[in-house]
Amino acid sequence: MIIFKNVSKIYNDDFHAVDTIDLHIKEGEFIALIGPSGSGKSTTMKMINRLIEATSGTILIHGQDIGDQDPVLLRRNIGYVIQHIGLLPHMTIGKNIALVPKLKKWDKARCDKRVDELLEMVGLPAKEYKNRFPAELSGGQQQRVGVIRALAGDPPIVLMDEPFSALDPISREQLQDELLNLQTKIRKTIVFVTHDIDEAIKLADRIGIMQDGKLIQFDTPEQILRHPVNEFVRTFFGADRMNQVESLPTIEEVMIRPISSFPKRGLAESLIKMRKYKIDSLLVVDRSETFLGVAGVGEIQKNFSNENMVLEDVMKKEVPTVRLSQQLDDAINLISENQVAFLPVLDESHKLKGLITRASLVDVMANQLRSNNNEAAPVGGEGL
Repeated sequence: MIIFKNVSKIYNDDFHAVDTIDLHIKEGEFIALIGPSGSGKSTTMKMINRLIEATSGTILIHGQDIGDQDPVLLRRNIGYVIQHIGLLPHMTIGKNIALVPKLKKWDKARCDKRVDELLEMVGLPAKEYKNRFPAELSGGQQQRVGVIRALAGDPPIVLMDEPFSALDPISREQLQDELLNLQTKIRKTIVFVTHDIDEAIKLADRIGIMQDGKLIQFDTPEQILRHPVNEFVRTFFGADRMNQVESLPTIEEVMIRPISSFPKRGLAESLIKMRKYKIDSLLVVDRSETFLGVAGVGEIQKNFSNENMVLEDVMKKEVPTVRLSQQLDDAINLISENQVAFLPVLDESHKLKGLITRASLVDVMANQLRSNNNEAAPVGGEGL
């Protein structure tokens, strides 16, 4: 989608604001650029829409060199959101949003429809807000309008230059959440510059960390937290964040013994086994302990009157699982995303090795919290 090839920006013949960057941003990705002041992150972003011209190298969008394109036409197809919003005070909210669609020669009906859709999308009903002026809106509301104005012409790429940094913490958190929800619907390619590490971790699919004009590391938040490429990245992200990741136990340390059964077992004997162990599901395995599926008490009871049925007839085969080799936060994410109460733990041969439940995760986190609190407590116990 967006490719940087050996791109540099040099000022006064010797200052490398951006130094030979190679970067490949995929279509639909949310990318955050982060680094200390003067690291080159905003310059890198502004070279995408040619607000700043590269000194050397090539930037491609959809395989086309942007240096060969009319910069005005290029910018009309790239949304741009800035920190200070930049709404035109003498124009209504509706007219502010419709600026780019009108420049792209959209007809009035299409412009009006787009404005209304976008306002509704960010919780600002068109009937109430369309004809207001920017001064009549709060800072957070104005920034919402700034974001959807950048989307109005339906650009494939949106650049966002520290858009939420001037907002109070509550408004900032709300807009981050709204942007995430919006991105699930629109799937734009977003390049987002920020100083806020937590914001980058929360929003981005991948994070580019910059220092002195160089791209030091470009990877998912997960990989950066687990595998910082050097001491600068580790220090920049902070020891606390790194330690939180490193202190998580392994899946093997968290998992509990599963209660399993074979696929040819009858439904009556299976119910007896479930009552004995006070569980509502059986993990079904073959004689070699290869995982086959999960039989829940609801399906067993629903088919109980059929004496010919066995567990393999009622079990679910497509269920979320986690590998023994994965990390604990992978299991936490899977449980949350799939809204399940437990995850079978399998080895690389698909054999059942254990079970992670919501309850076992809570126990681990509680023990970890107690351990951290004990480490922080003064020597001598409870005190006064």
